[in-house]
Amino acid sequence: MKTNIHPDYRKVVFMDTNSGTSFLSGSTKQSNETVQWADGNTYPLLKVEISSDTHPFYTGKQKFADKGGRVERFKQKYKLQ
Repeated sequence: MKTNIHPDYRKVVFMDTNSGTSFLSGSTKQSNETVQWADGNTYPLLKVEISSDTHPFYTGKQKFADKGGRVERFKQKYKLQ
């Protein structure tokens, strides 16, 4: 690999601003804020609006609009049923 072209990858804490849930992960994103994690180390803090804690897919609150498949819509459009 070429040197000095890759961003600095390090551990950061992501905090969901809607629920307050935090988790430690890796990222190249920069942050001016820091937070002390449970292991006693200080990590950069990145605030996100949606995480797996509040995303509708993971919480089971996702709504599906059942429009039917292509065949059903074709049959309905041309009154073939």
